[in-house]
Amino acid sequence: MELENFWTALFLTSFAGLSTGIGSILAIFTKKTNTKFLSVSLGFSAGIMIYVSFVEIFVKSGESLQKALGDGISNWVNVIAFFGGIGVIALIDFLVPKAENPHEMRDVDEMEASSKTLLRMGVFVAIAIAIHNFPEGLATFLAALEEPSLGIPIAFAIAIHNIPEGIAVAVPIYHATGSRKKAFLYSFLSGLAEPAGALIGFSLINILFNEIAFGVVFAGVAGIMVYISLDELLPSAEKYGKHHLSISGLIAGMGLMAISLLLL
Repeated sequence: MELENFWTALFLTSFAGLSTGIGSILAIFTKKTNTKFLSVSLGFSAGIMIYVSFVEIFVKSGESLQKALGDGISNWVNVIAFFGGIGVIALIDFLVPKAENPHEMRDVDEMEASSKTLLRMGVFVAIAIAIHNFPEGLATFLAALEEPSLGIPIAFAIAIHNIPEGIAVAVPIYHATGSRKKAFLYSFLSGLAEPAGALIGFSLINILFNEIAFGVVFAGVAGIMVYISLDELLPSAEKYGKHHLSISGLIAGMGLMAISLLLL
């Protein structure tokens, strides 16, 4: 592992995670959110993540496992690890309280509740997002560590995904406290879980590092990214705009990712 790749991966992961702060700025300085643009952007992110997961990351994990285990069992391990990644993120999703949905778009002028209730809502959303961001951070970090040029579009896709999450944290906090500083701080801190998750995951992998560990983790990362795309990004894109907007964004994201991989 090159030290330069490590710092590049950490920077990209931090950029992706801390884009929740961008969402908070949009929330506290604007009254309305451009939901059509958000719909296309989320679909675009999903397209990038789905394409790169199946065409690049899943293939790389298979190659690593094949080197260590041979043709037969490596395919089984690759598939099991992929669905294992889906299972992990699905379990996290199940354990996070649904009442404080981090993907529920809110505008400042639509919040009607007591300050205490809104503050509680904002804090719980921040916690929910922080939990979600751990595996996302690991996915971004490992992709960038293996191939920095691959990590850039993934970090960009995750960053777009995190902007509405930042809005979801900032709006109730700002409405409850009247403090832009607190709204930004809570949103910013929830994004810190992404680089934290990357470093914790990387530390564990580094201890056990070999072709099998790399292949299993990379396949799991592909599963995590596909789940996030299908369970969070696409439903949110559909919700914020018309059906064709989200699908157009999805296809555009896949197309851009395909071209970028061909040019690498």
